[in-house]
Amino acid sequence: MAKEHGSQIKDDEMYEALRDEGASKEKAARISNAAAGSSRSEVGERGGESADYEDRTKEQLYERAEELGIEGRSKMGRDELIDALRNH
Repeated sequence: MAKEHGSQIKDDEMYEALRDEGASKEKAARISNAAAGSSRSEVGERGGESADYEDRTKEQLYERAEELGIEGRSKMGRDELIDALRNH
């Protein structure tokens, strides 16, 4: 039986399973709370609509870096832009 974690954790059983798998408290709480608000199969399908950075042109990467306010983007090459976007 799962422990009671108070009202902040919406699905105690899933939270405990995620913690047992090594997820941090924050990550386990986010995932279990998202799953409690929808069908569990939907949780893993959210997001992922953007193309991989490797599939984008340098111009597209530059525009995204500009949107995010990444400094020094005008001097960056394609690989540097990808790295900066991933680590922003």
